Amino acid sequence: MSTRTEASGSPAAVGTAGPKPDEVVLDIEGMTCASCVRRVERALTKQDGVESASVNLASRSAFVRPAPGGVDVGRLVAAVEATGYHASPHVETASPKDEARDYLVRLVVAIAFTVPVLIFTFVVPDQPWSMGLIWALTTPVVFYAGWPFLRSAAVAARHGSSTMDTLVAVGALTAYAYSAWATITGRGDHYFDTAAVIVTLILVGKYLEARGRAVAGDAARRLVERGAKEATLLVGGRERRVPAGDVRVGDTVLVRPGEKIPVDGMVRSGASAVDLSMLTGESVPVDVGAGDDVVGASLNGFGVLEIEATRVGQATRLAEIVRLLQAAQGSKAPVQRLADRVSAVFVPAVLLLAVATFAGWLIGGVPVQTALIHAVSVVLIACPCALGLATPAAIMAGTGRAAEIGILFKGGEVFESARGIDAVVLDKTGTITEGAMRLARVVSAGTLGERDLLALAAGAERPSEHPIARAVVQGTAERGIEPLAARDFVAMPGAGATAVVDGHRVTLGRAEGLPPTLAHAAADLAANGQTVFAVSIDGRAEGVIAVADTLKPDAEAAVGRLRTMGSEVVLLTGDRRETAESIAGSVGISRVVAEALPETKVTEIERLRVGGRRVAFAGDGINDAPALAAADLGIAMGGGTDVAMEAADVTVLRSDVEAIPDALDLARRTYRVIVQNLVWAFGYNVVMIPLAVAGLLTPMWAAGAMAASSVSVVANALRLRRFGHRR
Repeated sequence: MSTRTEASGSPAAVGTAGPKPDEVVLDIEGMTCASCVRRVERALTKQDGVESASVNLASRSAFVRPAPGGVDVGRLVAAVEATGYHASPHVETASPKDEARDYLVRLVVAIAFTVPVLIFTFVVPDQPWSMGLIWALTTPVVFYAGWPFLRSAAVAARHGSSTMDTLVAVGALTAYAYSAWATITGRGDHYFDTAAVIVTLILVGKYLEARGRAVAGDAARRLVERGAKEATLLVGGRERRVPAGDVRVGDTVLVRPGEKIPVDGMVRSGASAVDLSMLTGESVPVDVGAGDDVVGASLNGFGVLEIEATRVGQATRLAEIVRLLQAAQGSKAPVQRLADRVSAVFVPAVLLLAVATFAGWLIGGVPVQTALIHAVSVVLIACPCALGLATPAAIMAGTGRAAEIGILFKGGEVFESARGIDAVVLDKTGTITEGAMRLARVVSAGTLGERDLLALAAGAERPSEHPIARAVVQGTAERGIEPLAARDFVAMPGAGATAVVDGHRVTLGRAEGLPPTLAHAAADLAANGQTVFAVSIDGRAEGVIAVADTLKPDAEAAVGRLRTMGSEVVLLTGDRRETAESIAGSVGISRVVAEALPETKVTEIERLRVGGRRVAFAGDGINDAPALAAADLGIAMGGGTDVAMEAADVTVLRSDVEAIPDALDLARRTYRVIVQNLVWAFGYNVVMIPLAVAGLLTPMWAAGAMAASSVSVVANALRLRRFGHRR
């Protein structure tokens, strides 16, 4: 295919941002709807030292960004408590399954008493004693099983506000109180069955919703649980088993085969293969030896390793991944703002509408109890649970699934940014290539065989630390050739190296002044993007050797997926034009910008944006950080630097290129689910409220429909958990 190469643009000034202050995370209890979220957010943002606050209904968490001077956490907790909710500093071991378990117990009690209420109401003939029995059976349903709703409504009322639970409590208590009055006075029908069924149906929805939230939020908890719980500490040559949290920087830990590595560190001795799949989703183990870095929570393979701890506790890579995931799950997509504004006035408006419905039916001449039932239906059908859960449930499910496959989204804005991406700019080294030189070709002039030539060249290169030298030595070993011993090694910076090998002066340097045959071979290799150097023995050119940064095996397939998804793919690299064009042609990229400096990478991205493109940029180096920040969506590859990951919107923990289309695809699907949920939540209320006002829905049907709406948005969000299972 033809490849078009463009010159890089002019330099552009690039600003840098200071480090962001750490967020304070609080666990919030008692929130039930979007109105609760708004109330807690307002209370937090009013406090001194708070730059911003975001509250997540699905995770029951508040994420507070302090101003540079810091913030008093105790004051934040007190502010939340003053609004009627319980707050405490976030605890990693807290289980959201506790909430689902509590709802389940209350649901079992509710069903146990509601079933006989329905039997005595509709099956057993009306007896003088039956009304008192039905009243007695309904009481624990309303006041025990329904206590969470009653308590929440009372707390909100005490602070002059209302929540979704206000609507449930008003509906259930109105039916219960009217029925009690009718039983005592002997006037009118009773609706104990309505009060009991309302609470029971709402509890069904709450239990299923809590179960769904627990599943959606499992990713962060599973990451925390993947860390090693204990470590074998080496002190004075003796082993001591200690909790992993007791290991300090500089300590040496012993990791046996099959054990989890407890800290981030550097291998001091030993060799093994480390399984990173628990962190990155990659199934291929990574070989490590003395001097290599290892990551905590990865699984040691066959060897025994002695590791010096370099990062422990909350400074480890695992802890940072958990923090990023929690921040993303606590964020909001911009599309959520409309739902927040609506929810702020929704509950008071519904209560006024219920009063108007009651008055309207009375004026229309219907009995008081009939007007009351219609008003209760309006209150129940309008509970805005689905509206509050629409966005956070999708974000939690999407980010949770992404974390399981080695992708971290930094916030809700990512999902809206990803949907418009129509140009994907890829860095070369470390992104679509392995980022490490490998021996590619050996061409001999004919005097020596290729194996003999390699044995001499590798012998001369073995003392060198240069990446090209390491590629030659490693490639020679992979071919089963033993490098010959060398002496008098001299490195010539920028020109090569020389040494005496097997009695001959061997020189490796630039491919210049070669005989025609070797010169032609060198030119062909260079045209294919390979780095070529000559091998001279005793002053005579005997061959050329080529090394190359090899393509990642899935690069071509990943580029094809990106194009199928409607994106133009551009290769943007600081490498030589010939190398860039060769790599681009191999993977199906037609547009190449080569020899680009860090600042000119930003210029190229801005050029695309000015042309109306929405640009994603994927890179891994410090020099890529400005471009990652400048793009509409920055994607930092997992082997990259901390600087690149800080500047990016998406961090890929895997090394494969397929993670890039995976990230875009999952982000787009998450956004679609958010929109679907919001459309359903709004549409449900638009259709159902008029039906309730018109008297076409009984309170029991209204309660069931409300519970079903909440469960439906959570179930729709959980579809994201299946992403990638069938691909």
